[in-house]
Formats: sequence, structure tokens, C-alpha cells
Amino acid sequence: MKQQSTLGVIIGNRDFFPDSLVAAARAEINALFETLNIRPIMLGEDDSKLGGVETFQEARKCADLFKKHADEIMGVLVVLPNFGDERGVAETLHLAGLNVPVLIQAYPDELNKLDVARRRDSWCGKISVCNNLYQYGIKYTLTTKHVVSPDDPSFKEDLQNFLGVCRVVKGLRKVRIGAVGARPGGFNTVRYSEKILQRHGISVTTVDLSEILGNANKLTKDDAVVKERLEQINAYAKKGLTPDEAMVQIAKLDVVLNDFVKANELDATAIQCWTSLQQNYGCNVCTSMSMMSENMLPSACEVDVTGTLSMYAMQLASGSPSALVDWNNNYADDDTKCVLFHCGNWAKSFLPDIEISNAPILGTTVGVENTYGALAGRTPAMPLTYGRISTDDPKGIIKVYIGEGMLTDDPLNTFGNRAVAQIDNLQGLMQYVCRNGFEHHVVMNASKTAGILKEAFENYLGWEVYQHV
Repeated sequence: MKQQSTLGVIIGNRDFFPDSLVAAARAEINALFETLNIRPIMLGEDDSKLGGVETFQEARKCADLFKKHADEIMGVLVVLPNFGDERGVAETLHLAGLNVPVLIQAYPDELNKLDVARRRDSWCGKISVCNNLYQYGIKYTLTTKHVVSPDDPSFKEDLQNFLGVCRVVKGLRKVRIGAVGARPGGFNTVRYSEKILQRHGISVTTVDLSEILGNANKLTKDDAVVKERLEQINAYAKKGLTPDEAMVQIAKLDVVLNDFVKANELDATAIQCWTSLQQNYGCNVCTSMSMMSENMLPSACEVDVTGTLSMYAMQLASGSPSALVDWNNNYADDDTKCVLFHCGNWAKSFLPDIEISNAPILGTTVGVENTYGALAGRTPAMPLTYGRISTDDPKGIIKVYIGEGMLTDDPLNTFGNRAVAQIDNLQGLMQYVCRNGFEHHVVMNASKTAGILKEAFENYLGWEVYQHV
């Protein structure tokens, strides 16, 4: 069952408009929330005039209610069935101090109901509410249509997108990332500023790779936890030609990594894999990373901390797993297509033909026999949101690019994890990526959520965002 979301609701009111408009709006919002599995936190009909907010006393009462549920409320919906009282809305949000996303909805008038007894004037009232929120420094989100009824399909989409914005904002303000091992010496591209991240509420917990490998080497194939994990791995993907002893190595490492995640209450990880793990332990960690990502605990290779942060953000926006990929190859002479590739850590959701294999490219330097645990599989056609979060140390900021495209079924004869992406003005995108110093890693998600991510990153988190179109 889809997890229930909780939104605070402010129904704005002005006493010289019909009370029936407030009552009708309350009923319509409650009905819509029930269909979308949203729990409303709002004043009761007896707490104020029909549960609306107009006076300062009502604003304080609503703010106190919101404070009691502050840990649950992920966003606030402002409903304007009439002009509303802009001060009441602004003062409620100011006094509550929730610092969550706010969506402003206003009802449309009907041409045959513009008499004194039935007019709404919400078109004008919404502008006044937004003006007051702007003065208070309160961030807010607008509906696609300036005025819109709750039963309009566009509002339902706006509301669902708003929930995605709320998830991203809430999640990124308290995310905990585990960095396992040191950045590979040959990968300056995955450098990042831990201090800039922490300034934005993003915490990084580090552990030396030797601790992980040391604890893994203390385990044996006869340990119950290793046997149990081996069963889970075999159920997750076909072992192919992977030797039994390599499967045990993979299982032992997986046990220790999952213990590290649980002990530190981590939301995501970035793991050293190239090439210390193969040389000092004898397998790839890709299978473990894939399983964690599939289980909504995204994991990136090469200690790409901002890469796994990007994975987590897209996961929050879409509700589905993400994958870290390389912008890897051109696709023949088609300027709108390219090949996305990695040696094998994508979530199972992207790989219907998933199989545990080895990493041939890495094997040329460390021996193929030491690279089992990489995954092989081809990603079929599906929607695509791509993007990248990066810390820009010279500017002292977090910057992002995002966009949408499609993954295609075009022929692709190669190994590892692989996909073909089609993106409008791909050449222009690559110009932007290169000129602005972004990493060669990008994140993909099987969704169309660029708009959600832009609203969350730019409006509420204050990051510098480029949306490619």
C-alpha cells in the first residue's frame, strides 16, 4: 500500500463572502485527499467559522495545531474558496514555523455566479496571498492554472507533484550518506565538499575500507548470516558463471556493508571499488550496491557522494530506484542519442535480464577472476529523468543540472550495465556539462520528474539549477 502523506491545510476566508464556499471547499479537499491517501491537518469546523482562517486569533489557533503535528506535516496546502485573508494565511505559516513547501490553490469563478451572493474573487485573492508570503520570506509553489477547482485533472497532477517536492525537500534536509573508503586516486572527478553539503543539512559518515574488508574476512561460509545473505543474493539475480567461492565473498561483504548502514542509520552510500577492493579482497561490490539501490538505499561507486545524493533525490521525487551511470559513448552518428554504461551496479528495476558476472575492463589490470560480482544486463525502453548534484567549491554552492528524455530499445552489442538514451539537444547538454565542470557520472531514473526536482532544489533548497529542454 502506498505510504500515507500528511499535509497541513489552511482554508482562507473573508467574512463578506458566503460561508457556503468554505464548507464546500472543505468537503471537496477532504474527498480528494482520501482518494490520494493524504492525511489532512486542519482546523475543525467548530474551531473557527467552518474551519476557515481569517483573523489573527484563528491564525494562531491553526499555527498551534500545525506545531503539534510538525514532525508529520511535510507540506501545507492553502485553499482559497474566496478572496481569503492574506494576513491570516501568512501569519499562520509564520507562527507555525514549519519551513515546509506550500502550495497555493484558488477556486475559479463561474460567469453566471458573479453577483454579490456567489462571487469568489479568488483570482485576485491569490495574488494578495502570494504577495504577503513573499514579504514574509515564505517560499511557495503555484498551481499550473492560476485558479483551478480541486476536481480539475491538472490540480490532481499539481498536488501529486507537490507531494514529490515535499518528499525531496524533507529527505534532503536530513539525509545521511556513508562514504566507504577513499576516493580512487585516478578519479578527481568525484571530489566534493563535505562542508558545503553539511551547511545544507547533508551529513557524511566515513569509514576506512580496511575496516569493512577486515570485518568481512572474519566471516566464514558457514556463518548463518553469510548463508542467509547468499540465499538472498541468489534470489535477487542469476549467478551465471560466477564461482561459488566468489559468491561467498560477495555475501560476506554484503553482510558487513548492511551492518554499517544499519549501525549509522544511513540513507545512501558511496563505496570505493576501483581498484582496492578487487586487489585486496577479490571481488566486485556491484551486486551489493544494486541490491541496496533496489531496496531504496541508493549506492554509488567510486565514492561518488554527490552521485548517490543525486540518486536519493530522484528516488524521493519518483518513488522508484535510481542508477549511477557514465555518459559513456556516442550512439553511431545520431546526435540525439548516447550510450549510458557502468560495469555493473544498477538496480534490478533497470535490468530485467540481470545476471551476476565479471568486469572485463577492470579485469585487464586486476585479473578477471577478481571482478566477479559485477552485473550484466540491458535496460529496455522506459521514461528517463537524468541529472546531477555537485558541490562547486570555488563558488561555495551546490549546483545541479536536470532534464528528461527516453531510454530506447536501439541495438547495443556490449557488456556490463548498458542503455541507450535519447535526449533533445543532447549536444547542447554536453556543452553545458563540460563548460560548467560537472562530473562524468550522471544519474538516471525511470520517471518524468525534472519539474519536481527543479522546484525542490531551486525554490526551497536554494541551489543553482539548470533544467535542460
